[in-house]
Amino acid sequence: MEKRKRRWGDRRDGALVRDLDALHFVTPLLYPNRCDNEAYISERIDLTALNAYLAKKNEGETEFPYTMFHVIVAALIKTVTLRPKLNRFIANKNMYQRNEVSASFVVKKRFSDKGGEALAFVHAKEDDTVDTVHEYIKSQVLFCRSDKKDQSTGAMEFFTRLPRFVSHTAVHFITFLDRHGWCPRALIATDPYYASVILSNLGSIKLKSGYHHLTNWGTCSIFCIIGEKGLNPVFRPDGSYEMRETLDLGLTIDERLADGYYYSRSVRLLKTLLQNPELLEKPMTEEVDY
Repeated sequence: MEKRKRRWGDRRDGALVRDLDALHFVTPLLYPNRCDNEAYISERIDLTALNAYLAKKNEGETEFPYTMFHVIVAALIKTVTLRPKLNRFIANKNMYQRNEVSASFVVKKRFSDKGGEALAFVHAKEDDTVDTVHEYIKSQVLFCRSDKKDQSTGAMEFFTRLPRFVSHTAVHFITFLDRHGWCPRALIATDPYYASVILSNLGSIKLKSGYHHLTNWGTCSIFCIIGEKGLNPVFRPDGSYEMRETLDLGLTIDERLADGYYYSRSVRLLKTLLQNPELLEKPMTEEVDY
């Protein structure tokens, strides 16, 4: 992201958007809560090209193979990079442009009912590609599956050791800090709700794609649900069809950030990247014809 000089009204994690049209200026004043302004978009992705791409990338890769999840993370990061209004958030009734593009997800330490969870955070750079994202996810997953704790989980556990009335009061105060962008870095360093986009790979636990809410806590304006793969008909222009492996994605977005046309083009870009994954081998800032 372009480096900006911090001005009065900016937050530590974002710059106040000062050139809003009247509609987008007034909307957060009338509808201040993120959860009251959710729009849900469902997309089905043909995996034919993506499956072939992964097979090629994993030739000789045995330590940490490329997966569909890695490609989806990279595609979302590139989409948000090229469509900067997706990287905005509304806090305390003001709209901000986030200082960086980031993605977050939860890592299950063990696939069991008692398996713990850890928080992973990807901080993207302009020259990142699917390969650098893959390496970063590898380091995050290995860290999360170790005995170490991520910063936000460690900070949150502090509240469990306090008397209930004290912890309730402390959290109430922290929500005030959250609205103004004053939360301590240690508390939100790996908090997924402070990322550009959160991903939840429900397909990995054999669940279908669906809706997931946003939250009024934090600054995240996009939640992506990845469903389970399955065979579905893909229709040709003449009405005939072929059964192919497909994937359903569910996107919950804050509709106050942009208009429907902007979101429509953004989803089209995401779909183009997933069905032409070789485009993700170019830097995140390189434009795509879609």
